[in-house]
Amino acid sequence: MDEVLLQGAALPRYPGLRFGLPAPRLLLRRWTEQAPDAIYVATEGPLGHSALRVARRLGIPACTGFHTRFDDFAHHYGVGFLTPAVFACLRRFHNRAAATLVPTTGLARYLEDNGFRNVRLLRRAVDTGLFDPARRDPALRAEWGVPEDGLALVHVGRLAPEKNIELALRAFAAVKARFPGARCVIVGDGPARGQLQHEHPGIVFAGMRHGEDLARHYASGDLFLFPSLTETFGNVTLESLASGVPVVAFDYGAAREHIRSPGAGARVPTGEPEAFIEAAIASAARISGARPEALARARADVRAEVAGLSQADVARQFALLLDGLRAREAA
Repeated sequence: MDEVLLQGAALPRYPGLRFGLPAPRLLLRRWTEQAPDAIYVATEGPLGHSALRVARRLGIPACTGFHTRFDDFAHHYGVGFLTPAVFACLRRFHNRAAATLVPTTGLARYLEDNGFRNVRLLRRAVDTGLFDPARRDPALRAEWGVPEDGLALVHVGRLAPEKNIELALRAFAAVKARFPGARCVIVGDGPARGQLQHEHPGIVFAGMRHGEDLARHYASGDLFLFPSLTETFGNVTLESLASGVPVVAFDYGAAREHIRSPGAGARVPTGEPEAFIEAAIASAARISGARPEALARARADVRAEVAGLSQADVARQFALLLDGLRAREAA
């Protein structure tokens, strides 16, 4: 598989995220020499716009993925008045594609109700070989200051205002008031890390983790707090469930699709922070009061919620979808 690296630039006020610069001439030259059967555009930036334009010019079927609620980001970065305009730009971009792929039925309905055309469902998968309760590590928990029978609350994600991290920390404070030995572990990095780390010296900030090390951090936790309200899905929910760790999250995206039993965590009415905090306390109490053998069985039950989300199955569905777009373009 050929890989072509293109120039990019940092997002204003968010240097940790970069976007690809437009490259219409390069794409036109390469795709004229060897046209792909179909293309998939993952982001709506300048590079994505140039890819769609070139694909339309050459008659190559193109689909897009709706991954990020950039319209919600505007509110969190002090330009909330731009939210309707940003959403309109997203709609125009995706409506130029042959299909827009989304991971949940709820998001599909929302986009269709707001003028998006050709919305198609493509569910997400999770690597259950990597994320596994067997990676639970007592030595890592000891580094966090948590004994094997202690309580570790974990959050994994980008540390940025739109992620609503402060609610996770409020929930942890409420849990710690009930269970003084509880610890909170934040995995990830981002523009808000410095301030959060300064204001919450008792929290373990583990920084960026990858691969087996990341999987070990998931599996070594007891409860995952995911308070974000700006996700189109929330892959971390699947990774936590696959690791045997129940999740407290708002009732949309991956949580609505995959937290189906009480043991897998709690789905909280969207936008109700006090309900989120209460759910965290109740979940922590259930975990703290359980025997070790019961907790081991519970971790296996949590993992069962996502055991069938095969990456191979999703890849096959994606290939079939692209084949359908190609056949439609040919017709």
